[in-house]
Amino acid sequence: MTKFESTVKHVPASQEAVYAKLSDLNNLEKVKDFIPQDKVKNLTFDADHLSIEVAPVGSISLAIVEKEPCKCIKFGTTASPLPFNLWIQLLPDGETACRMKLTIGMELNPFMKTMVQKPLQEGLEKMADMLAVIPYNK
Repeated sequence: MTKFESTVKHVPASQEAVYAKLSDLNNLEKVKDFIPQDKVKNLTFDADHLSIEVAPVGSISLAIVEKEPCKCIKFGTTASPLPFNLWIQLLPDGETACRMKLTIGMELNPFMKTMVQKPLQEGLEKMADMLAVIPYNK
């Protein structure tokens, strides 16, 4: 399995607050404005599932497959041109902040890895940047 990891992001909210918001996808309603409308279309979600259209990839559906309270949320694809897993890992950084890292794991042959490595890494960093600035304490 090939893994792509974001850089570790500092989040100015407690580990518990970040986990609480990200582990219930209904909270996406409050953060829709942070999602770049030119990149993501047709966002639909419920508590454990998320579907989006991402240019130029296409439709992607994710489901939360595992939760480790306040530490990790694992997603798996239920529909995607390239199946993958996504982990959001959280570590405390004092009482009012935490650190976050995103990881994508997918089966890729060497040719596909060469093609998707750069855009996937850039997309993962942008997603991590976006998740780091969400107002978690509201």
